Amino acid sequence: MGGMLGYARVSTGDQDVAGQSIRLKEAGAIKVFTDVMSGKSMARPGLADLMAYARKGDTLAVVRLDRLGRSLTELLATVEHLRDQGLALVSLEEKIDTSSAAGELIFHMFGAIAHFERRLISERTRDGIAAARVKGKCPGRQPLDRCKLDAALMLVAARVSPTEAARQLGIGRSTIYREMRRLGVERPM
Repeated sequence: MGGMLGYARVSTGDQDVAGQSIRLKEAGAIKVFTDVMSGKSMARPGLADLMAYARKGDTLAVVRLDRLGRSLTELLATVEHLRDQGLALVSLEEKIDTSSAAGELIFHMFGAIAHFERRLISERTRDGIAAARVKGKCPGRQPLDRCKLDAALMLVAARVSPTEAARQLGIGRSTIYREMRRLGVERPM
């Protein structure tokens, strides 16, 4: 049986990981790794250090599951990564332990719910696109106005900068540069 490693994360420097660290040590964590950064950030050096330190059979403990991932999909991916490395997960608040059959069942149920949610979003998107087409709308990126693009290239040929040409004609600067590359047109000096 491996050891229990704690992971604590807070979102801002104004917050303190001490409370989480104390609870994790009381639960039996032999070492606690921490991050002080938003859940939006995928870069978590403390979690990466924990993963590098952990050995097969160890358990990663968190106070709450939201400390480990900001979405169900991200959380499930992290748990799958833990499982691949031979690590279990314990969440103190939710009383989940993936080393037990019941804890693993709960995570499989979470996975099924996440899959269901992704399918619902996909179906709603398709329904929305179909409804827009019925109303005569054309969803997605609008086709490029060839006349505007030709006018922009003439302005560029007349020594107007691509940025200024894009601003005058209301099209994206990157669109002009892309078309210039496609046609082999050199940038004006």
